[in-house]
This record gives sequence, structure tokens and C-alpha cells, in this order.
Amino acid sequence: MSKTFSKDEVAGHKGPKDLYVIVDDDVYDLSEFQAEHPGGQKILQRVGGKDASKQFWKYHNESILKKYKGQLQVGSLDSKPQAATPPTPPATPPPAEKAAEKVEPQAESGVIVPMPTKNAHEASESLDPYGSLIPYADPSWYQSYHSPYFNLTHAALRAEVREWVDAEIEPNVTEWDEARKVPDTIYKQMGERGYLAGLMGLHKYPTHMTKHRVRSVGPEQWDLFHEMVITDEISRAGSGGLVWNLIGGFGIGCPPLVKFGKKPLVERILPEILNGNKRICLAITEPDAGSDVANLTCEAKLTEDGKHYIVNGEKKWITNGIWCDYFTTAVRTGGPGMNGVSALLIERDNGGVSTRKMDCQGVLSSGTTYVTFEDVKVPVENLLSKENQGFKVIMTNFNHERIGIIIQCLRFSRVCYSESMSYAHKRKTFNKRLIDHPVIRMKLANMARQIEASHNWMENLIYQCQVMNETEAMLKLGGAIAGLKAQATLTFEFCAREASQIFGGLSYSRGGQGAKVERLYRDVRAYAIPGGSEEIMLDLSIRQALRVHKALGMKL
Repeated sequence: MSKTFSKDEVAGHKGPKDLYVIVDDDVYDLSEFQAEHPGGQKILQRVGGKDASKQFWKYHNESILKKYKGQLQVGSLDSKPQAATPPTPPATPPPAEKAAEKVEPQAESGVIVPMPTKNAHEASESLDPYGSLIPYADPSWYQSYHSPYFNLTHAALRAEVREWVDAEIEPNVTEWDEARKVPDTIYKQMGERGYLAGLMGLHKYPTHMTKHRVRSVGPEQWDLFHEMVITDEISRAGSGGLVWNLIGGFGIGCPPLVKFGKKPLVERILPEILNGNKRICLAITEPDAGSDVANLTCEAKLTEDGKHYIVNGEKKWITNGIWCDYFTTAVRTGGPGMNGVSALLIERDNGGVSTRKMDCQGVLSSGTTYVTFEDVKVPVENLLSKENQGFKVIMTNFNHERIGIIIQCLRFSRVCYSESMSYAHKRKTFNKRLIDHPVIRMKLANMARQIEASHNWMENLIYQCQVMNETEAMLKLGGAIAGLKAQATLTFEFCAREASQIFGGLSYSRGGQGAKVERLYRDVRAYAIPGGSEEIMLDLSIRQALRVHKALGMKL
């Protein structure tokens, strides 16, 4: 705001119908807002014309300021420090023409390796510090620690996504969660910003299928860590419902289409999906078949002319299903067990598809759906892979789905931790800040150690996915990813509980300072169960690891 006020001028606006307050040297007109204030009008009138910074931060967090700043700020104090204008850097002189000195083996006595020249430098530079710099509130590469995985392109993407989330998403998350719907325009922006095309677990950015590009990263530079950055930064908003709305159904429903769909099918429907105009989801889980995928009963019978499948059955807890145009669906085309399962791309326009939204404990804005298929006529061209080979499609997809769950859980754990750390520095009990109580520091330390251990395991597995081909990754990494999925959801559950204890009653009320913690506490079960329950994941992790290492020549 360009208008400036003296403190005396603000003090003149203290009446019930003309009410200004100061927060952090900015001036806000609350005259019309009083009636909307959840705490009532009197509490605002008591600070009319005064600096209310201390009272504001006692009861609110930064998201409230972001949400209302544009509407209510009318100026700033004339005493507010002005941001210094950075000096114009001097012109960079043209580089001198000089041949680069190369490292070459030299036949010198006593020297058995090439000697580094003066041009040799460290292989991996640390990046500039970024974010709040609260210890462990962000991954270590945000906080000037060295990493072999991230470079300037990841930092640029991080800044791009965070700017978008901070401006258009985080201030509205609580409102959207309660409304059980994220505006369609936000999902559309996911396509327009090029994010959807980068969230399919592909090693190459699919430039041939979308005209949109990620602004800060060239398609030729794209890797799985860029995908991780997008998911991680969106998850900072602290809402599983939001993340599942924007990424959930697409991230698990679209990859099977891309990897196993016939070329004409992919070319017909994928561009509109990647542009954000159409939506797709994964429909596997049934009322009587969850983790036990091989026993699903939704059936698809081939017509006598061999041109269509007739699909009948039900799917339950389908993320985004209520809004979707396409359903990547597991159906039974053969006998019992995994060898009778196929994968079909079912289009809502085929007819016979009905959806109804389910009311669940958490992830409220994700559009969890009960889907019914009644005599749906699906062209055989919509078969993904081959008939009765759908179980391979499903299993190949699980690694990508679980990695996504892991990224989200660990960022949610950090949100719980960072919210708790911030609150512990301002809340006082028994004449001491919470952070000054050893028991609170112990809670924070236990949260941090689990987050950091899990995050480093995650980065290693994403790197393995990056350098392995898909078949090798499916065979070697399935067990480890399953184990980390369980570790991540247990870490999330632990951090949500400890954060709730630190916030006390504030984490039991929707909205306010404890909004993120309260919301994430309800989201925990939505992560612990889907994608494979913790018990099944832990068992799978050992069984798969033994199988892989036996093939590698394990000696016991």
C-alpha cells in the first residue's frame, strides 16, 4: 500500500464505526470487518487506534494475515522500515579467451592418478538458505546443507510453486476443506502451469502430449526430484484433502494409461487430462477388496462380437471419482486370483457410470467416491496392457503411488513439527515459554529425528527410481518403498499426536492457530490405510527384500 500514516493519525480511528489497528507496522481498517470477526467486536474495539501486533500473534497464525491483508490493509506507518533497494551490480567484463585446463594422466614418478588442476572444484555446491530456517522445518537442502540430488533447477521450481501456494492456496485451505471442494480453477492451473504432466513418475517430461511447460525448469532437465518438489511444496499447505484433490486421483490414475494404453487411446484423451480440462482417477478398491487386490469382483465380460466389455460392479473410496471423466479400473475378466484381473479405461460418457460422494473422517476436499458400474459398454481398445495381465499394471503403479504418499506424509510431519515449534516460542505456561520446558523440547526432538531419518531414506529411494529402469525398480524397490510407506505414515501419526499435545485445546477446535494440526490429525488414517495398510506394508517389505536378495546371492 502506498498510503502512510503516523501513529497519531491511526489513533484517531478508534470508534466502533471507524476502527483502524496496527499489525507489524501495517495499518488495517476493520470498520466493516468487525461483524465477521469470530471473537466478536468488543475485542477489536479494545485495540482500536492502537498497535495490536502482540494480541494478533497471540491468537492467530500467518495464514490469517495472508488471507485478509489484501482486503483490509489501507497503508503502513510512516516509521515502517523500508526495504533496502539492492545496488546495481557492475557490468560483468567479458571472459578472457583461454583454453580450459584439462585433467589428464601424467607419467610422473610416484603419481598413479590424474592430479586436479586449479580449475577443480567441489562436485556439489550447497544452495542458498531458503524458507523459515527453523531447524528441521524444511529438508536440509533448504537450509544450506550439501546434497547430491538437488541443483538450481530444483531451487527455482521450489520458489515458483511456493509463490503460487502462498498467494492462492494456503490462505483458503481451511475454507475449502470445510466446503469439501477445491475450486476447479486451481486444478486447471495445475495443468496450465505444466505440473500435471510432471507428476506421473516419468523419467522424461511428455512434451508431445501437452503445450504447457513448467516455467522454471526446461523439459530436458526434468527428473523425479522435480516431481518430489511439486508434491512437497503443495503439501506445505497442511491439507491432505487439498493434495489429493490436485494430485491424488491423477497421480495414480493417469500413469497406467500412459504406460499401458494403446497409442490411439492415449493420444485421444491424454492431452485434455494434462491440460487440466478433464479428470482421471484410479478405481481398484471395492467394498470387499482393499489391500487384497487379487480378490476383486467387479467383472467385465466380453461381448459375443468381441468388440466390447460389459462392466458390472462397485468401487469404494475412490479419490476424485465424483468429478472424474475417466476411471482406470481393475476388473475381473478371467478366473479367480491375480491371473484373472485386467485393467480397463472406463469413460463416464460410456453410460452406466454413477458416482456419489462419501463422507469421511479426513481429506474432506478430496472427493472420496462410491462408484457403481451397471452394464457399462467399454470398447476393447480401452484395455490397458493385455487381458488378464492387469495385476502387473496395478503392481507397477503401486511404487509411484506409495512414493507420493511418503512425500506427503513427511511434509505433513514437518508441518506438525514447525507449527509446534512456532507455537512453543510464543505460548507461555507457568511463567515460561513452552520451548523452555524440557518435556516440550523432547517432543520436538523425537519428531525431528523420525522426520529426518525417514526423509533421507526417501531421497535415496527416489534416486534409485531415477537411475533404475522401471522393471528393475519394480523388482528391487517394491519392498523398500513398502517399508518406507509404513515408516512415513507412522511418523506422520506420531507427529500429529505430539503436535496436538503441544497445542492443547487449540488442536481440538477447527480453525484458528491449531487449524493445520487439527486437520492433519484427522487425515492420518487416510494415509495409513490406502496404498497398503501398515501391517501389510511391513510384511511385504521383508518378504520382498528376502526374495530380491536371494536372487542377488544372499548367504544365510
